[in-house]
Amino acid sequence: MTDLPASDFVKLHPDGRSRCLWPGQDPLYVAYHDEEWGVPEYDDRALFEKLILDGFQAGLSWITILRKRDNFRAAFADFDPGTIARFDAAKVEALMQDAGIVRNRAKINGTVESARVWLAIQERGSFSDFLWDFVDGRPRINHFRNRADVPAETEQSQKMAKALKQAGFKFCGPTITYAFMQAVGMVNDHMVDCCRHAECAALALPPRR
Repeated sequence: MTDLPASDFVKLHPDGRSRCLWPGQDPLYVAYHDEEWGVPEYDDRALFEKLILDGFQAGLSWITILRKRDNFRAAFADFDPGTIARFDAAKVEALMQDAGIVRNRAKINGTVESARVWLAIQERGSFSDFLWDFVDGRPRINHFRNRADVPAETEQSQKMAKALKQAGFKFCGPTITYAFMQAVGMVNDHMVDCCRHAECAALALPPRR
């Protein structure tokens, strides 16, 4: 752990709130940091959307995907797995011509396959329960002061990636799944001096009994 002061890893914004460094001053990115990243998400469809978008992010920056998110939602039927699972070859070709999204054939086809897997999981229970079980149903609250101490993957993200791949999901390696876990609040990786650290921690549901 570095001896540098915590202020080197958070930034004080003009509104008087200290935030993690990564959103910079970009209004869209700051809003995402303040309103979504690290907030515990339990909705089955919303979790599917985020996992798919994290897969599309591979090799790109998240802000690139965030700026295209509305286009992705329009292209992929608001990430309704039942609709996506019925996408045929013609629909895939149409998506390959859509400049508003990331036109990667493997990722588009992977999204269709993943939607079918999501439906199969839902028939047995809940996609949310399937994912949250990797953290025992409750967010893990970390207390990092240095961004360099935040892992790229963990034992839990490795297990999640393995289970998702075995189920048939695509583009879900352990680094992707850890970024996903951070985003949907399965782990709280806001810097401890960020204004959102305590706010997100307070949103955690009681532990399961």
